[in-house]
Amino acid sequence: MRLDWVPALQRPDLLAAPVRSALEGMQRADRADPSRWEVAEIDPSLADTAALVEATGLAMADMANCIVIAGSRAGEERVCAALVLGTTRADVNRTVRKALDVRKCSFMPMDDAVERSGMDYGGITPLGLPEDWPVLVDARVVERELIVIGSGLRRSKLRLPGPVAAQLPGARVVEGLALEV
Repeated sequence: MRLDWVPALQRPDLLAAPVRSALEGMQRADRADPSRWEVAEIDPSLADTAALVEATGLAMADMANCIVIAGSRAGEERVCAALVLGTTRADVNRTVRKALDVRKCSFMPMDDAVERSGMDYGGITPLGLPEDWPVLVDARVVERELIVIGSGLRRSKLRLPGPVAAQLPGARVVEGLALEV
């Protein structure tokens, strides 16, 4: 199966509202060249990274997964997103926990992540998340020529240059954020 990539802002119907707003904001602020951001429509059953790779032949090393993690300190909730390659998994119990400065953290429950991000489960992406959520980006992500991430919807994917991940609002590149699987 071949994906038909088009400039993302030409197909706003394939972007969740917060993702579209964030892309438009980055364009206005000259933070990145949105002409290099592309979107492709997919069958929603392929939203899972492994299913998409199997169906399309895209490289697992070019897939970047976004997970939402929550913890608390002194009764204050702390939330972040982590962007890691499909060939890795986030080091939640050590690196993410330290970055959040909490004693314990875990994946945010699906219903909470969907409601608070305004995105579909399986489509959550680091672009357009609440402003107070830092986006931790594994250093290997920015080294990729292109990465494929969620669009906020299960029915499409975004493709962008890996180095742009470091320019996302709230992004912080973290060495060792992810472990090889």
